[in-house]
Amino acid sequence: MQNQEEALHADTALLRIAAMLRTDKKAAFGAVVIAIFILVALLANAVSPYDPYKIDLANRLGPMSAKHLAGTDSFGRDVLSRIFYGARISLVIGLLPSIIAILIGTALGLVSGYYGGFIDFIIMRLADIVLAFPSLLLALVIMYSLGVSLLNLFIALAVINWGVTARTVRAQTLSLREKEFVEAARACGVSDLAIMFRHILPNCIPTLLVILTLDIPEAILSEATLSFLGVGAEPPTASWGLMVSENKQFLFSQPWVAIAPGIAVLLLVISFNFLGDGLRDALDPFMSE
Repeated sequence: MQNQEEALHADTALLRIAAMLRTDKKAAFGAVVIAIFILVALLANAVSPYDPYKIDLANRLGPMSAKHLAGTDSFGRDVLSRIFYGARISLVIGLLPSIIAILIGTALGLVSGYYGGFIDFIIMRLADIVLAFPSLLLALVIMYSLGVSLLNLFIALAVINWGVTARTVRAQTLSLREKEFVEAARACGVSDLAIMFRHILPNCIPTLLVILTLDIPEAILSEATLSFLGVGAEPPTASWGLMVSENKQFLFSQPWVAIAPGIAVLLLVISFNFLGDGLRDALDPFMSE
């Protein structure tokens, strides 16, 4: 019976998402733009007109033209090709650390909310410590401590984002653990682990999906900011934040070099925010009429 109810709940959630994408133009726009960026990232080798790392000093800081739609940078590299390849880094760094943070926060939130007591106190105080620091400042401290690399950037972004998820899942678990279906499972001898992950967790998935779509743009912005500050991706990596940083001195003479990757960041972040807002409206029962 519980499995049937969970399947029905999942079907209802999918129907709500489909209806939202049909009626919410901003969410639909966000979904389309995200899909385009994903395709561009996957097919970067095929769609990029030039090698993004090929230096051509004879053609440095070239204007936008039919040959180079977004111009060339200070090393003569095609800006559009570097934007296409940069989409890979932005999407991977947006997705993987956010998913890792969601997994860590969900596990800790379930344990904290289900058991309570001293375990709850320790986990929530750790979350408070993480949330007490501005996320960018904490990421900078981690990067300076571990060293500049994409792997350490993954770790930094995962560490700074799990606290909100843990608190949200804990709050839902505190409510769900007193429900009749949980009491029935406990009376039947179901283990605590099974109750948490088979009965409580499925009811948290809609909220976690919304959190994920809102964490991804934050991670993308953090990566771009850290790369801009010189503690993220390293040259000659095609990172949007690094592209802006390398070419900011040309902002008033050859603005396209810095503005083009900035527009890419803006589009992707806004699209995820639009989609996240739509998912929240569709899946949050308190916002449904």
